[in-house]
Amino acid sequence: MSQIERNSRVTIYYRLGLTNGDVLEDNFDDEPMTVQLGCGEMAEGLELALIGLREGQEETIDIGPDLAFGYVDETLFRSIPRIEFDPELELEPGLIIEFATEEGETLPGTILDFNEDEVRVDLNHPLAGQTVRYSVRVVAIDDGEAPQTLH
Repeated sequence: MSQIERNSRVTIYYRLGLTNGDVLEDNFDDEPMTVQLGCGEMAEGLELALIGLREGQEETIDIGPDLAFGYVDETLFRSIPRIEFDPELELEPGLIIEFATEEGETLPGTILDFNEDEVRVDLNHPLAGQTVRYSVRVVAIDDGEAPQTLH
């Protein structure tokens, strides 16, 4: 039986949550996910924790901010004029909305507070600064030649 290596292509069921038991994502009742390790598709800590696991194996792994979604960077707190938001959008602290970058990509931002003139937004990943808990079940491992991907 093969085991996961650094650049394996793996198919897994996973559950992402917090250490307090809150579940944020869960595909155990859905289709498993297939990913190529080493391509940045998953949190670095999860990729490292998968190495050495075998098909059929299940693990629960706690990953700190340094290898999950990073630490909170206060330079990513922004004040944005309220007029730049859709007037129909009901703002509230904790609301997560997508913002477009100059490169045309999107990133999540969390509303911190607001008034009639401006909105303070945290552009850190919503899970920055937190230890996350992954539960995984390895469905399949493909150690064959990985397809070439342009990055």
